[in-house]
Amino acid sequence: MNLSERQKKIIDIIKENQPITGDDIANRLGCTKPTIRPDLSLLKYSGILSAKPNVGYILNHDTANINHDLSFFNTKVKDVKTPAVYVPESSPIHHAIIEIFLKDAGTILVVDDNQHLSGIVSRKDFLKSIMGNMDIHDVPVGVIMTRMPNIITTCDDETILQAAVKMMEHKIDSMPVVEQTEHNTFKITGKISKTNILQLFVDVGKRGGSLPPIE
Repeated sequence: MNLSERQKKIIDIIKENQPITGDDIANRLGCTKPTIRPDLSLLKYSGILSAKPNVGYILNHDTANINHDLSFFNTKVKDVKTPAVYVPESSPIHHAIIEIFLKDAGTILVVDDNQHLSGIVSRKDFLKSIMGNMDIHDVPVGVIMTRMPNIITTCDDETILQAAVKMMEHKIDSMPVVEQTEHNTFKITGKISKTNILQLFVDVGKRGGSLPPIE
């Protein structure tokens, strides 16, 4: 199993101070808890450590005996993302509804005149507009969308573990994959969903439990 230098330091800190809270670990590393949350998640899911409520983190066993290959946790978002479904802000809600069902998507992205991400709409949002007797043939989708910056996003170079942590924390099923421009807007490069990540785990299992090493 290939651990990062920070993950090795986390193990050493826990070994010397267990039980220890995530905040205390972060303080000893000179960073914030959100920074090390993906590392703690990987170490917990691998069975290296456990998190006890109101107590802190402890090691489960001697890390020298660990032989898991968790390199797939470091797979990049760009390697598993899929094309995004999106419509212009000016599109009637009716058109967006047709698109989301034709593409069998859980959410649909909305772009501005420059084709940059400006919002997101879910099936629940569409249902609310219909139940509220909104004129879905004339009202633009921009009226009902959730706007930036209130959209959780990821980027090509984040790992699937980092993306999965975001989706679990915010209780969402998918995220836009974006690239920030020099004007602080976001160009859509795809999307990633829980289904994408689950498919990767299935593929890993079929291959015998590991992926080629991630550089």
